Order: sequence, then structure tokens, then C-alpha cells
Amino acid sequence: MKNQNFKKYFKQYEFANVWAMLKNNQRDPLICHQNFTDKLVVITGATSGIGRITAHKYASRGAHLLCINRNPQKSEQLKREIEEQHQVTCNYKIADLSILADIHRVADELAQLKTPIDVLIHNAGVYLTQKESTIDGLEKVLVVHYLSSFIINYKLRHKLMQQKQARIILINSEGHRFAAWGLQLTDLNWDKRRYSGLKSYGSAKLAQLQTMLLFNEQFKNSGVSIVAMHPGAVKSETGQENGPIYKWFKRNVLNKTLKPADISAEAIYYLGVSDELNDMGGQFFNLTTQEEPAPPALDYEAAKHLWPISLKLAQLDEDKTESNIRK
Repeated sequence: MKNQNFKKYFKQYEFANVWAMLKNNQRDPLICHQNFTDKLVVITGATSGIGRITAHKYASRGAHLLCINRNPQKSEQLKREIEEQHQVTCNYKIADLSILADIHRVADELAQLKTPIDVLIHNAGVYLTQKESTIDGLEKVLVVHYLSSFIINYKLRHKLMQQKQARIILINSEGHRFAAWGLQLTDLNWDKRRYSGLKSYGSAKLAQLQTMLLFNEQFKNSGVSIVAMHPGAVKSETGQENGPIYKWFKRNVLNKTLKPADISAEAIYYLGVSDELNDMGGQFFNLTTQEEPAPPALDYEAAKHLWPISLKLAQLDEDKTESNIRK
């Protein structure tokens, strides 16, 4: 399938932005020394990797946690660790964020919380080298990386705006640049194209960045901000669903070039807590350095076309608020 967006985006690419990305990959994150005592932080995918270390980071600064995880045993273990080490509460909800019914259920449960959600961190992820379809008939990477955060943000937006203060952090990636010529809106599910792990991952991350533009528009002057960040080239446990060749390559080659995930946790804490971020909604960060993403990620018109398609795939009904914004 030929991508019709090549001419649209080609002239928008600037080498200076690519060079800035490469330089930013070498930077250390800014450190926030503020405490976050008695605040509530919601994290998806918190039982391993970046999510687990981030949970410990927020808890060490006094925050209470509500984790959205897939594995009950690992969730219970994390709860014991957090509560014993940091003397804060660590609750959890079990949900498979590749299944629409689970995503909707947990989003509804979060929306009904009487306690304010101070920071919402979308961290759950997956990387696949071969296409997998969910029980809903959707491509798995698209659901976990994009539709899960889209649904939760959509269903929580009114609660968060009523609170008049909250931050949403999308754990995105420089990998959105793999979708260099934008999204194939007629084939987001990869039914018509040859599947590529890098391209499917990049497309899901690009979709997340594009709809961040519209969520940011809704959140203007509400006290709610939404940002996206690349968590750095760090070790994580993504890719465990793939075969033995990929696992060997990741363990023996990739992991030897990667940094500890602690730097990601420091950056995610800074983005969630620092006063320097009060007016930075809609921005993309490489760790804590503000950065210009690839041109398709800044395409507001493309985002408006993506929005109703996302609502349909996510089995959500559009209301007048979103309809007015997309005009």
C-alpha cells in the first residue's frame, strides 16, 4: 500500500531536529527534589521495568499508588514491597490492556474514584516482531500502546477537569519516528500491509502523539496537562512475547548498550511533579528535555481525522465536546 503522505511531510523534516534528538539521547534527566506526599498516582504496567522503578520513585516521595497490572501475583508482590519500604498505600486493579472490555472496565472504575488522581502515567507496553490479534480482532500493539491510553484518557477527562489539577504522562518513544510518513488511517489494524514490528510500534506511538494534541486542546485552562516523553534508551522487559532469536538478541546485544531504567523513573517523576511543567501541556520530551517530534506528530489536521476512527475502534461514543473541537 503506497503512503500518500510522503510529499506532505518530506519538506518538513529538518536535520537540526534529528541532530537534537541524537544529542538529547545523551543527556541526563533533570531532577525534581519536591516531595509528593499523600498524592495519588495511577500507573499502568507497574510490575516490571520502568513502571516498577517509577512506582518506587513516587512512593519514596510520599505518593500513594494505584497500579493497573495484568498479573495478580506480581501485583501483590509489588504492593507488599511498596508498602513495607515506603509506608504508603499501593493498591492495584487487574486488567489486560490488550482487551477492550478490561480497558473500559478499569477506565470506568477510575472515573468513579472519589479521590483525585494527581498523576496518571500510561506506561504499559508491548513489542512484537509478528502480528498478533486480540480477542477483539485488533492488532495488539495498537491496542496496548495507543487505544488503552486513549480510552482511559477519554473516560477520565471530565473527572480530571473537575479536579482542576492533574497531569497525564504518556510514556511514548522516539520510535514514533518509524512512522516517518504518517499513519495509514485506512489500515491502522495492519490488515492490508505487510506487518513490521518497528513500523507498528512507531504507528501506535505516533497515533498517541497526534491525539495528545486534541486532548491538550480540551484541557486548556482546566489545570490538567498532558505530555509525552521518550523514557531514554534503557533496559526494560518489553519483547518477552517474541521468539527465542529476538530474546537472545535483546539479552546479548541490545541490553549491553542500554542504560539503567532509573533515569526513566527520575524523568517521569520530574514531569509529574516539577512546577516547571505547569504550562507545558501538549509537549514531547526526551527524558526531561523538550524536543520537537517528527512532523506527522504535529499534524493537527491528521489528528482530527484520526479521532473519529479511534472512537470507533475503541467502541466509544463521541459527544458534542469532541465534535466541536474537530471542526
